[in-house]
Amino acid sequence: MSELVLTQQRDTIFEIILNRPEKRNAMNAELVEGLDTAVHTANRTPNIRTVIIRGEGKAFSAGIDVSSLLGLAQKYGPHWQQRMRNITDDFQAVHNRLERLEIPTIALLHGYCLGLAMELALACDIRIAAEGTQMGLPETRLGIIPDVGGTTRLTRLVGPARAKELIFTGRHFGMDYAERWGIVNYVLPADQLMAKAEELAAEINLAAPLAVGMAKRVIDGLSDIDRGLMLEGWAQSQLMSSEDFLEGAQSFMMKRPPQFKGK
Repeated sequence: MSELVLTQQRDTIFEIILNRPEKRNAMNAELVEGLDTAVHTANRTPNIRTVIIRGEGKAFSAGIDVSSLLGLAQKYGPHWQQRMRNITDDFQAVHNRLERLEIPTIALLHGYCLGLAMELALACDIRIAAEGTQMGLPETRLGIIPDVGGTTRLTRLVGPARAKELIFTGRHFGMDYAERWGIVNYVLPADQLMAKAEELAAEINLAAPLAVGMAKRVIDGLSDIDRGLMLEGWAQSQLMSSEDFLEGAQSFMMKRPPQFKGK
């Protein structure tokens, strides 16, 4: 197990803990691989009734570590931008495995939950957030789109019009907005998140596990998420080769406003 992702079992609860607090749990390749291993472990662990995902330190996660994009060439070769469909598939597969667990999943959010981190939260069944948490899908401000289920799952959750507004603008939003639109289930003081998750887990334990698992599969099966993920991958493979993406990434790392050209 990667030190960037820790796991522990407490009775029928399996915890997955993002453990890169010095970087606000920004997600690099090692952390994503550790998350995938943790999901596989949860799926193989007997007598688990709930999975809780949380982050150590001051934030759930600030999203993808943009500097880690430079490492894609090492893993996928020098022409990685021409292989974005494969890269997107690999990232999507991690969140898909999480979503397709027949065990209910609860994300505990605090601090920041942005970009890839929000996509991770959207792949969970229930989201409980601390007061003051900031969420958002800022990818369009980098010249790309949320391609790890963000576009698809947010649309399923809040509808096309609201999803378009949030994705077109790339804005951050607070918990009043998130709770009002059903993006999070509960907003509580930070020190009450785990207690609420444990309360929900205990309530879920009163139901038959097979029935809960089947109910989850039926509800998730009402949307054609596979087609949405395929379209995300197709769109991102085009955008990653654009001049605007290069400008967006450079301006982000240099902390200056981007100068997009639509090319």
